[in-house]
Amino acid sequence: MSKTIIITGTSSGVGLALGNYLFQKGYNVYGLSRSVPKNAKFTTIPTDITNEKEVDDALDQILAKNSTIDLLINNAGKGMVGPVENAKKNEIIDLFTLNIVAPSYLTSKVLPIMRKSNKGKIFNISSIGSEMGLPFRGFYSGSKSALDMITESLRYELKNSCIEVCTVNLGDIRTDIAAHRIKSDISVDYVKVFDKVHEHMNTDVSNGLAPETIAPFIEKLFTQKNKLKPHYYFGTTIQKLSIWVKTIIPQLWFEKIIAKYSGL
Repeated sequence: MSKTIIITGTSSGVGLALGNYLFQKGYNVYGLSRSVPKNAKFTTIPTDITNEKEVDDALDQILAKNSTIDLLINNAGKGMVGPVENAKKNEIIDLFTLNIVAPSYLTSKVLPIMRKSNKGKIFNISSIGSEMGLPFRGFYSGSKSALDMITESLRYELKNSCIEVCTVNLGDIRTDIAAHRIKSDISVDYVKVFDKVHEHMNTDVSNGLAPETIAPFIEKLFTQKNKLKPHYYFGTTIQKLSIWVKTIIPQLWFEKIIAKYSGL
């Protein structure tokens, strides 16, 4: 039987590319997103994953046709830019609701299903930015860092089961994430420097890796016989190298490197 895969955030970008690739490879793919993309080859169930009832209904539809869920990819998420000082409470709550609360709820609903079949894998799509505080992306980095730590905790809790979980931490991927970021108001003290850094980060996204390149990497992790590691990193050589550099040089040195790279 074809393995059943659930992917969130499949209306565009990485989620759409993953869904189409895995469907073409013969998997039974269900995408959960608020809108249905016109070029999706897989089954899409319109779902706001921050709405628990909609998530429950989507899972009911999937389980009506499938007895197991073999892979959950918590991909849905959004970015947020702006000074920490200027962020509003509702912006922070919206970000963490989508990036942390929603995947945690979906995971809690899928785990009992996987436990019944004594198998399953969960991939939480995180960011290389979770490994460091980035200028004007503090809350985004924080949300992804929280996802990393939640994943690590879950790995301990599932140690005596046959269910595996990991994060896949992405570097810059060429998607429309910039158009959908939460953008805080920018006070006068930050305008000039923010505009410079913002332009730099948008250029990085525009020059990022194609979303289709992540799909074979994900499938390889899903099908490998070895136990999953806690975290996998997918990005340019410089982005992956930055994680290692941060561990071997003094923090102040690393801050200077990030500041210079960001255009500060």
